[in-house]
Amino acid sequence: MKYLLLAAVVCTTLHSCVVLSPKKYKGLLGERDSLNTRTTNLEAQVSSLQADTMHLHHQIADLQNSYNTLNTNYNKLNDNYNNSSTRVSQLSTDLQKREQRLKEVEDALKKRDAASAALKDKLQQALLGFQKSGLTVDLRDGKVYVSLADKLLFPTGSITIDQHGKDALKQFAAVLNKEQDINIAVEGHTDNKKVINLGQIKDNWDLSVLRATSVVRYLTEVEGVDPHRLTATGKSEFQPVDPGTTPDALAKNRRIEIVLTPKLDELYNLIKQ
Repeated sequence: MKYLLLAAVVCTTLHSCVVLSPKKYKGLLGERDSLNTRTTNLEAQVSSLQADTMHLHHQIADLQNSYNTLNTNYNKLNDNYNNSSTRVSQLSTDLQKREQRLKEVEDALKKRDAASAALKDKLQQALLGFQKSGLTVDLRDGKVYVSLADKLLFPTGSITIDQHGKDALKQFAAVLNKEQDINIAVEGHTDNKKVINLGQIKDNWDLSVLRATSVVRYLTEVEGVDPHRLTATGKSEFQPVDPGTTPDALAKNRRIEIVLTPKLDELYNLIKQ
């Protein structure tokens, strides 16, 4: 490129002046050298600009890749946020439903406890005259337990209810027939002494079961309590209320327990939901 410029200058000079003075010739040489220097500088600048341009292209490519990665991560995070937000809303709705059901169950349990407490008070009033003869009425776990000592109901070693026992059961049945929403479980209990010479009664299992069924038969057949409400079970000697071996401890364990439970249909329906 610099040679072309020089030739152009020479041609121009030769065209305009055939003979050059030494001074003009030196001037032309100076101009040539200046053009050469400027050309070299321009070429260096072009090379530098090309290198800078290439470097900027690399930076732009790196930035674009970084942007694409960040954008992908942002989209993932946004999707996760939306999914989490939906999940939180579902959990919040489920929690509200559970809290509502819990409140309903608690309300049903409160109703049960209130009904049991009211029933306990009625039974205590109705059976007040028998409490000195070994009858107690207790409230445990939402159930009413009426405990009757064996001496209140049966002669020694017998499964036949005596008159004093019938009088107590008559008063008891009068309350039960007014309280229809009560389930009744009659449990027979004995002490741990072996049964001896009781004929058809082989052991304490027999004695506990037969005494329970005697009470159930009297309540249903004589006092008219609905048999669908009753169950009879024998616990033998295996649920004592007193682990002692004294006569008083053994007497406490020989008993009939009548467990009264308010019907929990409402509660059961709530639990099934």
